[in-house]
Amino acid sequence: MVKCEVITSQGSDSDDDALLRLCESLQPLPSVLRYYDEFDDATRAIRNPSDESVFELFFHGRSLKIDFGRRSRECGLIFKHVLMLMLKQDLSVTTIASYFSKFHQLTDKDIAALARTSPIGIGLLWAELRTHEMSAGGYLLAKHMLHLLCTYRWNGWSQDYRTYLSTTLPLPAVDKYAAVRSGDVFLSADEEATIVRHLDEIVVAIKRDEPMLHTMVADAGMLLCAYQFAMRPVQIGMLDVRHVRIWKDEIAEEPTVHLTFHMAKQRGAKQRIPLTRRVKREWTPIFTYLKASLHAANIDGAPKFFQVASANEVSVRISALVRGLIGSEELGTATDLRHTAAQRLVDSGASHEELAEFMGHAQTNTGLVYYATSASHAERVNRALGASEVYRRVAKIAHDRFISPDELSTLKEEQQIAAVPHGIPISGIGGCQSGQPHCPYSPVASCYGCRKFMPVADKALHGKVLSDMREIVLFFEQSSRGDVKSPTYLQLQRTIGEIQTVIAELEAPEHE
Repeated sequence: MVKCEVITSQGSDSDDDALLRLCESLQPLPSVLRYYDEFDDATRAIRNPSDESVFELFFHGRSLKIDFGRRSRECGLIFKHVLMLMLKQDLSVTTIASYFSKFHQLTDKDIAALARTSPIGIGLLWAELRTHEMSAGGYLLAKHMLHLLCTYRWNGWSQDYRTYLSTTLPLPAVDKYAAVRSGDVFLSADEEATIVRHLDEIVVAIKRDEPMLHTMVADAGMLLCAYQFAMRPVQIGMLDVRHVRIWKDEIAEEPTVHLTFHMAKQRGAKQRIPLTRRVKREWTPIFTYLKASLHAANIDGAPKFFQVASANEVSVRISALVRGLIGSEELGTATDLRHTAAQRLVDSGASHEELAEFMGHAQTNTGLVYYATSASHAERVNRALGASEVYRRVAKIAHDRFISPDELSTLKEEQQIAAVPHGIPISGIGGCQSGQPHCPYSPVASCYGCRKFMPVADKALHGKVLSDMREIVLFFEQSSRGDVKSPTYLQLQRTIGEIQTVIAELEAPEHE
């Protein structure tokens, strides 16, 4: 019996020989490698790449130093060429830096094995590399080395194998939309209402000319961008003064503010597609205040509008503000606000094209996950009516104390709450410690949940108010005005939830 032995290309060379032969076939590196740093709007240069052992990549206001000197001379040279090829392929510097941050996961032995392999043997080698349990970035970096082999037609590789490399060699399974499907990233209607109220309070303080820290208003402005427009931290950080247009109409009380920013996480020309958004008129004073502050500081050129140093700083400041407002230690990042804005738009009936345009997606299928998790139309109405157990508030609302109808009658007239919200007269629900003339918010609709509110201990009365509020929600829905993105609609949802909580407190044994 004759024993046959199959010898693959991986065993034909030693590690050093394979790497040395590959290096000898590579063309010399150029004298300068240039790339565009979009965040700082500057062209960066890596000079003398053949001689320099450390490359520094600048992106999103940060930098990454890649130390090729820690690897063998051959491995360092090969991956300098890989980096150059990635720049030529128009990959963003952020993506390149993300991949090279995992460079340490590939050993010199792994790189030599990749240099020895052929299209026939890559399957076995890849299966072996998968046992190393590297991150996705490490495997993608290995794939880009294989793209380099295709470019140089090395060991049987050619440009025809590029699609094969992209589609056949598996990466670690990661469900990046798992949190979206589970709903863990979405803010509740009450939490959204808290954000809306904070922005309203900042506007009121600005109009009253109250002393405030510039950073407080800037944080509110960045929160507004993430909440209303689903902007990414890098888009917020890159927003410069010239891209914030403010003008005053003759008729409108508040000025008009338009923001122009660019698509992110896209290749090449798509990344430069401008997106223009209009700030809600009730929140425009935030931007007029910030622009006036920059003008007073003699900063009118093209600096960053929010005066931030990096996208990471934007992310940290937004998270800190939102988590402080809603009282959460996990939920409240800029990404959570982006997901919430997308789901809010889908729940309101937006098409795939409208969602893609709003989110800045290059393809309409990117946002399909939001439609898969969207509540039905009936559930959305139930949530607005406070009839869905899933969306009922469980936390006790804040108010001063319950008072009797007799105590209400002894209060000053300005402290007795009465109003006509959306055409429905409501009165006698309770009192206000400050008095209605001193409150900047809409009476009745904003009273429930306010710490200064003193509700009357009359369950039937609050039940009637609850019924009236539900009629308003149904009116909005039936007249196609049920825009769940609007502060008015959110306030109605929040008010209904807080009225229900007042009734629940009155139904408790201590009030019987």
